[in-house]
Amino acid sequence: MLLDLLVRVAINGIALILAVQFVPNVRAPSDMLKLILLAIVFGLVNAYLRPIVKALSLPLSLVTFGLVGLVINVAMVIVAAAISDNLRLGFALGGWPLTDPSISIDTLIAAFLVSLLISIVAAAVALVRRLTPGI
Repeated sequence: MLLDLLVRVAINGIALILAVQFVPNVRAPSDMLKLILLAIVFGLVNAYLRPIVKALSLPLSLVTFGLVGLVINVAMVIVAAAISDNLRLGFALGGWPLTDPSISIDTLIAAFLVSLLISIVAAAVALVRRLTPGI
């Protein structure tokens, strides 16, 4: 149980680091320690907060055929950005929350692209884990 949680946090963290490198208009810390802390924050948000939100939004998810899952993923990226701002880690989506206090369309697009890339990486790693026992 604990090992599975640590693996999920690590997968989400690595996926976030990759997403920050490839998605434009996303600023991340250049310091490796802050980047690792950012990955841990994002992994913990996804491990603890996301299942609660998904469970509460189940009726809406049934009505929208699961499209609310995209909104939840974007929200988790924005929550991770807000927490990292409070911890002074330097993670910004389209300038938010570091330079611009309001969420703009640039912020939402950046959060959507980051969440999309993270979902792809996490799905690929989960597939590899299922196909290769013991990983």
